[in-house]
Amino acid sequence: MDGDDRQFLLTVAWLFARHGQNARARVICEALVEDDPRDGVSAAALAEQMLADREPEAALSVVRGARFPRELERAEALLETRALHELGKRREAEKRWARYVAASKGKARSWVG
Repeated sequence: MDGDDRQFLLTVAWLFARHGQNARARVICEALVEDDPRDGVSAAALAEQMLADREPEAALSVVRGARFPRELERAEALLETRALHELGKRREAEKRWARYVAASKGKARSWVG
């Protein structure tokens, strides 16, 4: 599947999710991650669905198996932190978020204020 096809399917999944069709959105995201488990954009979308469905262990696995583009580093950190927190691993969640904040330098860190 080429990049345009993947982007189209992610857009369709987003539309389904925004219109209350979460099961349909999830099926699309699952197919995209199955096709390429390292795609961080699809992994983020699927992990968000899994967290909404109260499946933090599965979401954590998806997030940790993917490679997120630089512009989604914050989403990766948030999803991983949230999954860890929901699994009751609060100390690990705090460390993960602290690692992200410490790694953010310059303009990327301006939101911390």
